[in-house]
Formats: sequence, structure tokens, C-alpha cells
Amino acid sequence: MTWTERRFARNGAVELAHDRLQEGVDGEPLLLVMGFAVSRHWWPGELCAAFADAGFAVARYDQRDAGESTRLPKPASRGNPFAALAAGRGAAYTAEDMADDAVAVLDALGWESAHLFGHSLGGVVAQRVALRHPDRVRTLTSSAALPSDVGGLGALRHLRLGTLAKFARIKPARDRAGRIAAGLAVARLCASPGYPFDEAEALARITADVDTGIADPDAQSRQIGAPWHGPDLSELHLPALVLHGTDDPLLKPSAGRATAAAIRGARLVLQPGVGHDIPRERHAAVAAEVRALAGRAPRGDHDRP
Repeated sequence: MTWTERRFARNGAVELAHDRLQEGVDGEPLLLVMGFAVSRHWWPGELCAAFADAGFAVARYDQRDAGESTRLPKPASRGNPFAALAAGRGAAYTAEDMADDAVAVLDALGWESAHLFGHSLGGVVAQRVALRHPDRVRTLTSSAALPSDVGGLGALRHLRLGTLAKFARIKPARDRAGRIAAGLAVARLCASPGYPFDEAEALARITADVDTGIADPDAQSRQIGAPWHGPDLSELHLPALVLHGTDDPLLKPSAGRATAAAIRGARLVLQPGVGHDIPRERHAAVAAEVRALAGRAPRGDHDRP
């Protein structure tokens, strides 16, 4: 499995690092949107390969304030991401800006439209891209995510507060060893209780972007606090799949149920034993679900890459 060299898309002053899997380039476009302040390298390689095998051309990108994409200036006082979530606001940029970032990546790739697969906060962003730019989205898969139209204190009912407290205790790292340790701590917190934890695979993901780090509460606060002024999920009229682990240590299954209930015709798949990650043992099944969803996409201009 080989990725193209890193390239940058631009949305205003923001540059967005992205790359594309060289295998499966003739397949249907599939854009992967990763979550909460982590880079595109956190997508499991074997899952990306499974998507290619299922007939998709796979691309991934770093959201603003993550990975190799543009980082916003740090505020004078350190942010707290969970306080930003509760407040439901952020001053640096809007959730609309984050949705437009994904479209800028599609433009840079030369894709008129694509299937979207978003995980965690990336699932929320993918929902908003589909609402804001429905002509650019063929299908939507939202994995381990909150409903995009539920924010502030309303989101807290779906969160496991004990895990939030553990995340809050992970300190920003000062050196490479500390960044690796912080990344491994996050991976363990997100791991699926019903499947073996693959430390070697986790370390491969973490070390792929170790210089950018993940334990940056300022960036996390800006991402999670970005306010959304767009439509409710009930206005989304695209084929949709909602995946959620029954043993997600961060988000209760109620988050997935609420997302699926809000989108007319959405398919909800609750995955026993799965946490806030996508374990290797589920890769083939997840790719098959996305392949089946793609079969529901309207035919016409969207058939072209």
C-alpha cells in the first residue's frame, strides 16, 4: 500500500495537507475525514486497503489545526477543549469553515463529488459537509460521532464523562518521547474492549506524525468549539450509514442512534465490542457496508470521478 506525496489544498489562508492511495485510483472517490486534532495518519492502513479492494479511490486529509495543515495562532490563555464543547462556541473559525476545507480538498483532487467517511469529530464534519454542499457528496458514512446539530450542553448527554476526565489528564508533550506516550495513551483510551489492542499498529500511526503531536488543547478547543449555523440533520437527503460501537468509551451508542434517527432512511449499524476506534477485525465488514451504501447513490453525473 502506497500513498502519493503530500500535497496541499487551500481554503483562504488555510492550507490542508492531503494524500491519495495509489492503489484503486480508478475506483469511486472516497474522502476520509479524521477526528479531534489528530492527523490523517490515524486512519488504519488496512482499512484504507479494504476500501480500495471494495472499489474506492481513497484520499485523506488533515483538518485545520491538525497534522501538517495550518495551525491557528495560540491564544494568550490555554484552552480547555471540553469547556469549549460545553460553551458551544469558538472564536477562531466556524464549523462552516471546516466543512469548506473538505470541499477545497475535493477541488484539489479534481473530484466533482465523493463518498464521505468521517470518524469521531470527522463524522460531525462529514455530516456538515453533506448539509452545506450536498451536490459534492454522493453518500455519507458517520462513524463514532455526535449528531452535527447537537452542541453545547446538549452534547454532554451522549458523552462518557469518566473518559473525558482521563483525556483531560493527558498532558501536552514537550519532546518526541512524550508525544509518542501521549498518542499511545489516547489510542488505549479509544480502543475496542471486545478486540485485542494492537500496540504495534497504534505506534505506527502515532510515529507517522509524531512531530505534529496530538495533545494540543488549544487546537482541540478551536476545533470542537467551532460554531455551526447551518441546517439540521433532518434536512439531509443523501444515502447515509451510521456506525457506532456498543462499547465506545467516549460516546454512548445514543449518539449514533440520534444521528441515524435524524437522517431519513439512514442505516444504523451498532457494532458489539467496538470502542472509539475501528479494529482490524472489523475492516472488511466496514468496507462492505460502505460499498453497499455506495450502491444507493443516485446515478448520473456522480458516476464520474
